[in-house]
Amino acid sequence: MRLPNTAHTSRPWRIHELTSDFRLEDVWGLPTPGGADDFPRLVQLLASGDPSQGSSRAARTLWAIRWRVGELLGWDGPDAGFGSERPTLRDRLPADLRDAPSGPAFDALPFSSVYLIDDEWAAEIANRTVHGVMHIGWVPDGTGGYRGQMAVYVKPNGLFGTAYMAAIRPFRHMIVYPPMIREFGRVWRARPGDPTASSSGSSA
Repeated sequence: MRLPNTAHTSRPWRIHELTSDFRLEDVWGLPTPGGADDFPRLVQLLASGDPSQGSSRAARTLWAIRWRVGELLGWDGPDAGFGSERPTLRDRLPADLRDAPSGPAFDALPFSSVYLIDDEWAAEIANRTVHGVMHIGWVPDGTGGYRGQMAVYVKPNGLFGTAYMAAIRPFRHMIVYPPMIREFGRVWRARPGDPTASSSGSSA
């Protein structure tokens, strides 16, 4: 479910210290109910997932087109990532976050973890179109439990990056993110012994 940006900006996340020159693109609630100690599992599931292999045919097609076009035009090559022109957020970390774990490596997506603390995880990606940041938070759900919340930050690379982000925005909001989040919720509820599995499986 897409949330208002205030669902993210109203919380005292550490990511705010690092992203003053980024635009908060959108915020999503994740269907991942759990307890106070379940955040590490959420982080690991996200890092190990591959949304380009999801169950939505339309989303798989869009991912395939994006990777193929990126390959042909060199958007994602070794020289398109972090460097002197696009420094990593790791260079901005205050001492306490720099000393904290950066987080897990990704199995499929070209993201790199930036920092991981008790209720926050940030990861970044850089290519010829954008420098993007994914922020995952673990937030109280109002009923004594917790759930995941994802925020996406972007810093487009020039006019081309701005045009690219504008062009893909409706596809992200309507075709890519909703089925990806629903499928992630199904995976989350499939864990053995999850009391929410039988009661919420039909709503995904």
